[in-house]
Amino acid sequence: MAVNEFITSLNGRITIEFLPPYAPELNPVEYVWGKWKRYLLPNFCPESFETLKKEAKRSLRKLKRRINPVKSFWNQARLSI
Repeated sequence: MAVNEFITSLNGRITIEFLPPYAPELNPVEYVWGKWKRYLLPNFCPESFETLKKEAKRSLRKLKRRINPVKSFWNQARLSI
């Protein structure tokens, strides 16, 4: 199923935000990557792709449980939740 078809099938349950190119400050996921790189996985050097995958999932689950940082990523990007 194509992305547009999938979004249409959700009957308005999600909203698509179109972001200008080359504007990382408007994209909340850029704040997630920054937090991830600086605080959740600093100096992490995996021995395999599986190790990287496992640690990435663990650290993103940890971040997901903390609602305030996630909200702040949206606020910094000036998007409403």
